[in-house]
Amino acid sequence: MGIKSIVEQALQDGYLTPSMEAEVGRICDTAAELSVEEYMALDKLMGSLLTGEVVAVPRKQFINVMEELVLSDAITRVAEIEQTSDTSLDVGDIAAYALNRLPPLYATTEEGANYQRQRAREELQDLIQEQVAEAIARYLDRPEFFPERQALGGKNDSDVASQLSSLLKDYAPNYEQNPIS
Repeated sequence: MGIKSIVEQALQDGYLTPSMEAEVGRICDTAAELSVEEYMALDKLMGSLLTGEVVAVPRKQFINVMEELVLSDAITRVAEIEQTSDTSLDVGDIAAYALNRLPPLYATTEEGANYQRQRAREELQDLIQEQVAEAIARYLDRPEFFPERQALGGKNDSDVASQLSSLLKDYAPNYEQNPIS
C-alpha cells in the first residue's frame, strides 16, 4: 500500500490507524526520495490531522498477564530440567504452546493487571501448570525437523537466561518491577 492510497483511505474513513501510520513511516524511511504526489498526499494528511478531518487512532497500551504467568512457570520448570540433564529447551516454544491453550488475561492499567494476576492465581494456576507441563512434554517429544528455522526477531539464543531476557523485554517490560509471587 502506497502513501497516496493510505491518505485516501484515511480521508475516506476519517481516521488514521497505528498500522497505517507505521506504513507511512516505513515508506518514508525506506524510500530514497518521495514523488511530488507523495509529498502532496502527506501534506494533505497533515492538514487533515491538524483540522480534525482525520483523527489519529491512539495506540492502546495493554498487556496479556497470562504471558507473565506462563513465562514464570515455564522458566522455573525449564531451569530445573536443564540443571539435571543435558537437555536444552526453548522457553519461547514452550510458552507459545501453553499460551495457545490458555485464555488471555488482558489489562490496560496496573490495577487491572494486578486483578488479573490475582484472579489467575486463584482460578487458573492448576491449568497454567498443566499446560506448561504439556508444552514441555511435547517439546521433549518433538521430531527433529526444520533445523534451519529461526526464532522471531532473529534471536538465536540457546541459554535460558538470554531467552528469558529477550522474552521479558518484548512481552513483559515491567516484569522485574512487579514480580509474580
